[in-house]
Amino acid sequence: MKKALTCTDIKQLEQLPNVGKATVADLHLLGIIEPKQLKGRNPYQMYDELCAMTKVRHDPCVYDVFISIVKFMDGDPPLAWWHYTAERKAHLASPSSL
Repeated sequence: MKKALTCTDIKQLEQLPNVGKATVADLHLLGIIEPKQLKGRNPYQMYDELCAMTKVRHDPCVYDVFISIVKFMDGDPPLAWWHYTAERKAHLASPSSL
């Protein structure tokens, strides 16, 4: 499936940048079935909810994917998930994230 270039082009979760079948399944577990449901979400809370629901600590890169798709749906350009790794590490290291 062709990936969307802007959030206005997107109709299905599979069109999100950095999203494949596993991430779609994770999003469905979180009750997200349409891309527009990602707007304004907190990707860190999404990750925590996913880990709590599955009783598994997922790879930290899932944070990065969640950050990338929330930002994309909030209007940012599509960027590779690893573009957000430094942001995630800084956020999780900050005292306010505890």
